[in-house]
Amino acid sequence: MKKVFMVLSLTLVLVFGAAGIAGAITDGELDGNGHPMVVLIVMDVAGEPAFRCSGTLLSPTVVLTAGHCASNYPDPEYTGVRIFTESDVENGDNNYPYCNDGDKNCIEAEEWYAHPDYPTDAFYFNDVGVVVLSKPVEGIATFGVLPEVDQLDSLMPKKGEKTTFTSVGYGLQASFPDAASWKTQSDRIRMVATPFLLQLNAPGMTGDFSMLLSNNHVTGGTCYGDSGGPNFLGDSLVVAGVTSYGMNVSCGGTGGVFRMDRQNVLDFVQPFLEP
Repeated sequence: MKKVFMVLSLTLVLVFGAAGIAGAITDGELDGNGHPMVVLIVMDVAGEPAFRCSGTLLSPTVVLTAGHCASNYPDPEYTGVRIFTESDVENGDNNYPYCNDGDKNCIEAEEWYAHPDYPTDAFYFNDVGVVVLSKPVEGIATFGVLPEVDQLDSLMPKKGEKTTFTSVGYGLQASFPDAASWKTQSDRIRMVATPFLLQLNAPGMTGDFSMLLSNNHVTGGTCYGDSGGPNFLGDSLVVAGVTSYGMNVSCGGTGGVFRMDRQNVLDFVQPFLEP
């Protein structure tokens, strides 16, 4: 039986740069102001910044991310969560990894939630979460959009055709095996890549709840710290899925994306958007 090594896609990357369990955009391009609704998320453990993820603003106060970026089960328990909105957090007007008083580029979370059924099995099941901010984000006019129920079912890979996605996140730009870990590039900057669909509605790990996208030097892909970031359908603002897991420690080959178009997933997220 072939052994598959799977890691949390970018989620557990230490805030200060060391690689953790597993995704950033690799072989991508600087996003600049292309997707201002995509934000950097910092999670505290025992009152200190420990991990980072990516997320998508669905409204001025609601951020969509991965379940493992918003879950207090089983460990560690996040004691605080905040977002940063600038495309280049590394060189921006902020007090990373903390917020300044009155800071418009950093906002503390009021609450955060993972899907109620996360995790009842392996972490990649029900891997969706929501962060509710303590105040609205200013200066952002466009937001991510949820897909229709089962919208992705029509995108089954076909010979000679490619369905592309726009992956955005603040994760590592390059990751290397332990022996060359000093080469790892981990700028806190928003990047974008355009992977294509490889697998959907397949038996086994992807099932009907996730999909596999390309992750190579041609299309780019996701890595540590991209967890929870959006995979927009084509060049639209429809969040087809959130970055969930990777298949190896160097963030190559394929990237796992948790689908947003299932009824139980939409039923979890949509109430946060209601007035």
